[in-house]
Amino acid sequence: MQIEVKNTAGEAVGEVDLRDDIFGIEPNESVMHQALVRQLANRRLGTHKTKSRSEVVRTKSKWYRQKGTGRARHGSRNAPIFVGGGVAHGPRPRQYTKKMPRKMRRLALRSALSTKAAEEHIIVLDAIDFEAPKTRAMLDTLRNLNVDTSAIILLPERNENIERSATNLSDVKTLRANYLNVRDLLKYDYVIIPTDALAVVEEILG
Repeated sequence: MQIEVKNTAGEAVGEVDLRDDIFGIEPNESVMHQALVRQLANRRLGTHKTKSRSEVVRTKSKWYRQKGTGRARHGSRNAPIFVGGGVAHGPRPRQYTKKMPRKMRRLALRSALSTKAAEEHIIVLDAIDFEAPKTRAMLDTLRNLNVDTSAIILLPERNENIERSATNLSDVKTLRANYLNVRDLLKYDYVIIPTDALAVVEEILG
């Protein structure tokens, strides 16, 4: 699959071949969904917890006498039916971690990239770099590339000027290519890949 290579001014400066085994496969939606669920589950801390009746700090003495009041018989006020009592069957700390074979994780990434390529939402740049962190420079670059919605910019390595230039833009995210994941690919409309970052992606998924 051939695609134009553009510069930050939006001008075509060449072409590049996108590997069909990465950007041209039949997307496997079920694997993408499984990878997304796994990623979201692995983000959860699982530290939620409520106190049971044995953990509530209240008096353990009987509330009122057993007979003669005309009311229902009760013992401790820690019972879940009382305000301030324990919670019955409440959440407890647990692990939400899910596992997924590496081949399936890579298939999910290739499927997501192929979907973007089919939608023509992949933009390849010859290079991108700013002399200083400037939000205006990032906005001008996106306008030149006709990106009017959300976008993710892949970088081959850490670049503070580019990363800080995108910090104030809520619909733009920078990500190092070796941290590519299904969630970000599905969340953002456009994928902007400089040629050196494209080499990293092909090395990982090839």
